[in-house]
Amino acid sequence: MKVGLQIARFHWQGGPALTRATLAKIARAADEAGFASIWLMDHFFQIRAVGKAEEEMLEAYTTLGFLAAHTQRAHLGTLVSGAHHREPAKLISQVATLDSLSDGRAWLGIGAGWYERESRGLGIPFPSLNERYERLETTLKLARQRWPADAHRPRILIGGGGERRTLRLVARYADACNLFARLPVWALANKLEKLREYCAEADRPWASIEKTALANWNLARQPTQLILDRLRELRELEFDTVIASLNGVETLKPIETVARDVLPLAERL
Repeated sequence: MKVGLQIARFHWQGGPALTRATLAKIARAADEAGFASIWLMDHFFQIRAVGKAEEEMLEAYTTLGFLAAHTQRAHLGTLVSGAHHREPAKLISQVATLDSLSDGRAWLGIGAGWYERESRGLGIPFPSLNERYERLETTLKLARQRWPADAHRPRILIGGGGERRTLRLVARYADACNLFARLPVWALANKLEKLREYCAEADRPWASIEKTALANWNLARQPTQLILDRLRELRELEFDTVIASLNGVETLKPIETVARDVLPLAERL
């Protein structure tokens, strides 16, 4: 099993004056420690589940370019971009540019989008749910046209566990899905079974889709053994990757702990 890092917060000691140096330090440490990938949320101000709206927030694709310059091996992407944030051709061009400048390490992480307050507050159109799904599928179709399956290309991850539409789009267009690791085992199993059904409908090999789960690890409060037990459960469900947001990541201590206590076991699962 692979482990990725999500950087979800930039509200760090020292404030904006030290953001650049701190982010570079985190990226280099994660890359050297063996994290398979580094991911950013694609939001223009912070979401309530993570912090206050007025906290520091960096634009995702500019920041991914910065991360590409400070890493050598980790794959890079958003978890995930709302399809309504950018015109499809513009988004695809941004990801293709990142892929070129990172030597083939870019992912297009995308979903239907959900954060209405953000869009309304910044004057970004927030269409109906049906329209957002239409934009999502349009973007996926265009990406597949621009990036043929048999060519070197960015990979596509779709975030979300909607069993009627989202997982069907995963089976049709994506290289990976992303679900919330906090869901009960039975709920995750149900979603993966639905995805398996859609793969059969689309004549798509089940193994060709990478199954990823997003977790939050607070290593100061969570015993490492609990994290390892959860990784085993997820692997038994056929998840391939866990992407973890680490509390206190700016200190580098969580990265060091994961590298020492989690990555060696995960690699053997």
